[in-house]
Amino acid sequence: MKIALLGTGFGQAHAAVYAARGDVEVVMFGRDPEKTARVAGEFGCEAATDYDRAFEEDFDLVDICLPVPLHAEYALRALDAGKHALVELPLAGGLDEARQVAEAAGRGGKQVFVDMFERFIPANRALFDAVRAGTYGRLEQLSLWNRTAPLWPGASLGLKTLPLEAMHSDMDIITRTLGRPARLDVATVAREDDHAAVEAVMGFDGGSGGALARASVSALMPMPWGARGGYTATFSGGVLESRSTMGFDGKPAGALTAYTPDGVRDVELPPADQYRAMIDHVLACIRGEAGNEIGPESVLDALRFTLDIDARVNGAG
Repeated sequence: MKIALLGTGFGQAHAAVYAARGDVEVVMFGRDPEKTARVAGEFGCEAATDYDRAFEEDFDLVDICLPVPLHAEYALRALDAGKHALVELPLAGGLDEARQVAEAAGRGGKQVFVDMFERFIPANRALFDAVRAGTYGRLEQLSLWNRTAPLWPGASLGLKTLPLEAMHSDMDIITRTLGRPARLDVATVAREDDHAAVEAVMGFDGGSGGALARASVSALMPMPWGARGGYTATFSGGVLESRSTMGFDGKPAGALTAYTPDGVRDVELPPADQYRAMIDHVLACIRGEAGNEIGPESVLDALRFTLDIDARVNGAG
């Protein structure tokens, strides 16, 4: 399978997965010839700077790891060129653009995938299953946290970018388990332009007394911290607590603990690298071996919610 990988920033996380496979041929595209050649060489990829090649040559998949304003434009361009598209988070910088991509994917024979990597984290799958099955009763409170060092060279995780580029995954978890919030409060702190933290607190109506959720995202951590996250899900009949490292060093780790009136037990989780699992899923879908679990239509609720937080943080109308 031939893959056009657009972007040399977060594209490195995808390139590392492709480099470990023997069934793909990757060309990495970037604007800066020297940087592109250096980064592509680290992962054994061909380097290119002419982005038109990605749409004119016989690539099966266009993997879009570009700035957010280009996501929808390049996804639509890939579909028009008869290519599948994998888009980094978020699908688009606005709902109208996101809907255009979803509609275009629904009309054609090619698929669009959104990098909802968190759906492939085993602890998150356990949470989704517990909510769906009512294993511990009704979900009453959900607290999620993600804290990261500046792991992507040249990428900013300040207030201008943090909501859309770092909170979308948590919003997806929240909307998949609790639906859309009825109330939202947001607080922030910033360290210069490229490092910040955002806290969002949400209230949900319905059920017996409603529900409460909190999402805490921080890019204030030093490099030795790496990237870590987790959640505490409080149900009417127990608690699930997850703690994980994100696996950027190729060694992801995670633990899930269940607390119930009967005691405490560790929940056994299968080993998984969420980025590898996400890309495995994309390639399996293209080969016709799986159904698309991360299509654009499935991310619209979370994107709407994320855009609301971005508007609160950055004063958009």
